[in-house]
Amino acid sequence: MKTVLITGSEGFIGKNLRLTLQHREDLCVISFDVQDDPEILFTVLDRADFVFHLAGVNRPQHLEEFQSGNTGLTEQICGYLAKSGRKTPIVVTSSTQAVLDNPYGASKRGAEDAVFEYGRTTGAQAYVFRLPNVFGKWCRPNYNSGVATFCNNIANDLAIQINDPDVVMNLVYIDDVVNSFAALLDGTENMDGDFCQVQPVHSAKLGDIVDLIRSFKECRASRSIPDMSDLFTKKLYSTYISYLPTNQFSYPLKMNLDLRGSFTEFIKTPDRGQVSVNISKHGITKGEHWHHTKNEKFLVVSGQGVIRFRKVGTIEILEYSVSGDKLEVVDIPTGYTHNITNTGETDMVTIMWCNEIFDPEKPDTFFEPVECKE
Repeated sequence: MKTVLITGSEGFIGKNLRLTLQHREDLCVISFDVQDDPEILFTVLDRADFVFHLAGVNRPQHLEEFQSGNTGLTEQICGYLAKSGRKTPIVVTSSTQAVLDNPYGASKRGAEDAVFEYGRTTGAQAYVFRLPNVFGKWCRPNYNSGVATFCNNIANDLAIQINDPDVVMNLVYIDDVVNSFAALLDGTENMDGDFCQVQPVHSAKLGDIVDLIRSFKECRASRSIPDMSDLFTKKLYSTYISYLPTNQFSYPLKMNLDLRGSFTEFIKTPDRGQVSVNISKHGITKGEHWHHTKNEKFLVVSGQGVIRFRKVGTIEILEYSVSGDKLEVVDIPTGYTHNITNTGETDMVTIMWCNEIFDPEKPDTFFEPVECKE
């Protein structure tokens, strides 16, 4: 079993990596974080077969902490590993700011140099990631991540500030970062010159990102789901959801009630139609209509009933028994008038999917009883 050390194990990236690797049965994961006694660092380094050095400083009280917390700590780790003679592989997280002439960038560049020198002098595998903006769950808002701040503040009805909506942000998602790290343990590298790469990198204007996050908040009222076929939207939505206030995980739906039961729209999507919940009382029949293009799927999840069909222009009636005791999806083809009847003693609950969002201006719904009179 390989022993993996993660420094900065309680930070944003470290926590995600730690909890992912802990599920692997071939690894023993040990941690070192800022609250730990500095004296145990060398003890855990002695145990490590692979080191992910993610600890660092990005919001110091004093500028000199950049040097000590980034360059200094990395030099200390690399120096100790070199003396051990074990050629322990190491991964360090740098930043795209390492090319900039500022205290933070210089300290990250110094950490890179220490890792590269360790690799050259010992022959150990030495990996450096110059990460752009990283986003995802558990990132600290109002600290060093704009995406985390926007997601948290919009979800919690707090103000945000956008200095330049046209500035382009390059971002990588936390799961993609973790997967790139884990791949190194399995001998898979994605290199561009001297540096390891995380793919994909998502580029978007700051204003567009904020507009997208705001649209997520509005989704509840419209019962809509964002376009999950777009990878960036999917990842950003997952990030936004993680910042919901803990007392607002749930939200109400509008139940359209009458004596027959209820009909409630649950989810709407721009390209995959909508899902609704239909509740029918004992003996009630609903439907008695057909569609040109609109098609549906019915799934009875509680109670029992029967779905009847008749192809428009014919007299033969088809019947399908349905029950929550045996989950089966029934397709509702176009050109067939249809109805659904609750034949049980309790309410019948049906999940209904339709291939398009209901448009009252073009309902594509035509009344015609299933039982026709000759």
